[in-house]
Amino acid sequence: MTNTIGKIFSITSFGSSHGKALGAVVDGCPANLELSEEDIQIELNKRRPGTSALTTSRQEGDKIEIVSGIFEGKTDGTPITGIVYNTNQKSKDYSNIKNTPRPGHGDFCWMERYGIYDYNGGGRGSGRITIGHVIGGAIAKKLLKTQGIEIISHVVQIGDIKAKNIDYENLKDTIEKNNVKCGDAEAAKLMEELILSKKQEGDSIGGIVETIATGLPAGLGEPVFGKLDGDLAQILMSINAVKGVEIGLGFESAKYSASEINDEFCYDENDDGAKCIKTKTNNSGGILGGMSNGMPIVSRIAVKPTPSISKIQNTIDLEKGENTTIEISGRHDPCICPRVTAVAESATAIILADHMIRSGFIHPTNLNKSI
Repeated sequence: MTNTIGKIFSITSFGSSHGKALGAVVDGCPANLELSEEDIQIELNKRRPGTSALTTSRQEGDKIEIVSGIFEGKTDGTPITGIVYNTNQKSKDYSNIKNTPRPGHGDFCWMERYGIYDYNGGGRGSGRITIGHVIGGAIAKKLLKTQGIEIISHVVQIGDIKAKNIDYENLKDTIEKNNVKCGDAEAAKLMEELILSKKQEGDSIGGIVETIATGLPAGLGEPVFGKLDGDLAQILMSINAVKGVEIGLGFESAKYSASEINDEFCYDENDDGAKCIKTKTNNSGGILGGMSNGMPIVSRIAVKPTPSISKIQNTIDLEKGENTTIEISGRHDPCICPRVTAVAESATAIILADHMIRSGFIHPTNLNKSI
């Protein structure tokens, strides 16, 4: 089972939904990065359950404990281990699905591959394991911030309700003013109403989450294998419930001619007045030929509806060898998109931090040393 991602800056995720604890081991982080448990806690709070009527009612503080890799408030170059202990699991909610795989879940596939499966809360296949993503991503974000790189994710669509384009500078403020994490206040209200209506019906709804990374240099990524967009797609597709990834214009680019969507280059000035090269548009999403071109990197992920719903569904009984039905109890999100924003930011940060080190923009062992 592969639980590690990243070439130099790497994350190894561990734990399960109803086990004793979850977490991550982060290797390859340079020494002398100021880092505290609070830095990671801030990010974990963004994906924490039980924060609104739009999320699962499971009450978890998701309190982080760092047990290695920090000395006198700074990273020391050794593996950083972060642990979050489960405190509010109710495994009895899942005893009725031991032999009846849930539609839309990986239960059946886990049993076929391993012959044993912790069905409590989805075990290792639960969305709760993304705590490891966020622990690694919090450290990556802190590392990237030393280079002026910022990442923000927001919900752009729930069901068939789409948000209007919001200026990047206003996103940070607007997404924190609603529980949907959407930059368009009017659309956010409609999205919330739709999510709550699905919850009332015992159903769920999917959506689209967009992630924007700014401040990146040109030249991150490899031209063939190890393309920046390829690595981003891999980690984003590894997030539970994600069924599609696009960069920039993505699938929409199939509808246009090259003359309509090619990003034309031009000389411009940075905020400090220095001459720089930019593109007039950003249909490529900041990546050309597998490498960053210095423009904001824009990705979007399609998030399917949370498959655990209380409506009666058809399935099979593996023990009896017959068709049956299932009614799933427990506490589940009627829409996972608002909480996925934190995971998408973290996943993107992990890949960008890894490539910043691999491409020589961040010293691999000591932040106090120049490249």
